[in-house]
Amino acid sequence: MIAFVSGPVAALAPDTAVVEVGGIGMAVQCTPNTLSGLRLGQQTKLATSLVVREDSLTLYGFADDDERQTFELLQTASGVGPRLAQAMLAVHSPDALRRAVASGDEKSLTAVPGIGKKGAQKLLLELKDRLGAPLGTGTGVGAPVTSGWRDQLHAALIGLGYATREADEAIEAVAPQAAAEDGTPQVGKLLKAALQTLNRTR
Repeated sequence: MIAFVSGPVAALAPDTAVVEVGGIGMAVQCTPNTLSGLRLGQQTKLATSLVVREDSLTLYGFADDDERQTFELLQTASGVGPRLAQAMLAVHSPDALRRAVASGDEKSLTAVPGIGKKGAQKLLLELKDRLGAPLGTGTGVGAPVTSGWRDQLHAALIGLGYATREADEAIEAVAPQAAAEDGTPQVGKLLKAALQTLNRTR
């Protein structure tokens, strides 16, 4: 198994980073939160999980081992594949997920695209004894990763090579969409919408 990749960031896309490892570009699927911490040309080290399918090998990347371990534990629940597990981590930090499961917070899980009320109830039952107790308290460590969607979106756009002015304009363009969402805005969806507005203006 590939436990981590380390090297300069060669390319960034809305859901993928390419890290150069020994002259080879490793494409790594990442959440918007992880991508927002990467910069083109700068060294990075991502914890990784390799998902093997009959027709594909997909490498998923994470900011730290806790995210990677949570990603793998989530997939032990029936009906949770790598894409849904990654979507859960795009909406909530590992500790926020642990808190949601420990407290039976169905609403937090239904905030994840692809999880309905029945799915959330099933996940709460299956994951109760698997994720462990929350590590953080209050805000801070255990805060949902989407708490400052404007800051995260801005950092992600800058990381993708857009100028500060372009990033600011794109954020303003998607602000009504963020306000219209129930609960916490989904950074991944907003990033895609922001990129669409930038592509139209270029």
